[in-house]
Amino acid sequence: MILSFDTSGPFCAAALLDGGTLLAARAEPMKRGQAERLLPLLEEMLAEAGAGWKDVTRIGVGTGPGNFTGIRIAVATARGLALGLKIPAVGVTTFEVIRATSTADVAAVPATGGLFYLQHADATIIQSAEIPTGAATAHEDAAENAATVARVAAGKPTDTRPAPLYVRAADAAPSSEAAPVILDDA
Repeated sequence: MILSFDTSGPFCAAALLDGGTLLAARAEPMKRGQAERLLPLLEEMLAEAGAGWKDVTRIGVGTGPGNFTGIRIAVATARGLALGLKIPAVGVTTFEVIRATSTADVAAVPATGGLFYLQHADATIIQSAEIPTGAATAHEDAAENAATVARVAAGKPTDTRPAPLYVRAADAAPSSEAAPVILDDA
């Protein structure tokens, strides 16, 4: 049984796949709150399917590109669950989701500022203001994409931990103020 989830966009999406059968797939639109909603959503899906954490044999997680914080939430949750349940966690990029459902030469993922990340068949990623004719994008339904994450994760090797796909650096910057003084307890 594969439990998959993705919080790389303005949503919290998850799916549960048992062999080739999709047991559940859900997505909730949200701009914030994925960290607080993800685990309850996963528990609800497992309960609805009559399953528990002990039934999960693999985790599939969306690794981006997308929202920096959302990607970190999903990847950290996947790593923590994998460690606690002693099962593998497999990372799946949005580009892999697109390629699993399309034969287009270019996969396009929306970026900020009206731009797009484009991945060509040779795996090169570029940023563009336009989607080329014939390019493929992810399904509009985040639940369907979470189900595809599970299907792709089912066929991937489990020898590496999931890692975020950051296409560009984070907008955050270190503080320009001096660090606080740490007092020694001794």
